[in-house]
Amino acid sequence: MPIAYLCDFDGTVSPRDIGAAFAEKFSPAGAAARVPELASWMAGRIGHRELTRAQCACLRSTEAEALAFARDFRLDPRFAPFAREALGRGDAVMIVSEGFDFYVRDHLAREGLGELPWAANRLVFQPDGTVTPEFPFADPSCEQCGNCKAQHVRRYRSRGYHTVLVGDGTSDRHGALAADAVLARSSLLEWCRAEGVPHTIANDFGEVAEYARRQEQLAARGRGGRT
Repeated sequence: MPIAYLCDFDGTVSPRDIGAAFAEKFSPAGAAARVPELASWMAGRIGHRELTRAQCACLRSTEAEALAFARDFRLDPRFAPFAREALGRGDAVMIVSEGFDFYVRDHLAREGLGELPWAANRLVFQPDGTVTPEFPFADPSCEQCGNCKAQHVRRYRSRGYHTVLVGDGTSDRHGALAADAVLARSSLLEWCRAEGVPHTIANDFGEVAEYARRQEQLAARGRGGRT
């Protein structure tokens, strides 16, 4: 059975959270990083869609300014080699993000991974400098997430894949609950431990790649092949 790796972007593929840094940089005195909804989201009282709308109401930026800022960040240098190796084995890799399309698309293209499938929230830059969030990947069955990762997990499973969620934070929880396996770090790891969700620790994509190779070795043994 091929494996589908559903990878969070901010804090995972990008070791730093580009979306959070963008919200702080382009709101007056960093107001978007201090909206009351942030604490409510972290406590699980509201969903990410509501948080995104509240933060975006504070933002002022042109698309050119936003892109220039986002390009100062770097992806995990082990991500592109992992993705190419996984694809070469016949596995699938997809970015599933509650961040914004403009920097996910741009960073993947700059890594030579422009054909990699991804899903993220859309940020529309208005002529007056305000921004409007849109949620093209919203799941009708989930009222909380802008881009619920569980739907992508279910879609890959329906296509015959063993699903692995790779993530680091609160927005990865629905995907983690739906996936066949979870590779966790940071607050997602703490949550998995607290909730008893089976998981494997993966602090970077070097460790994700090692996990993937182990799965291939196990599959080869099951087929009676050599490792």
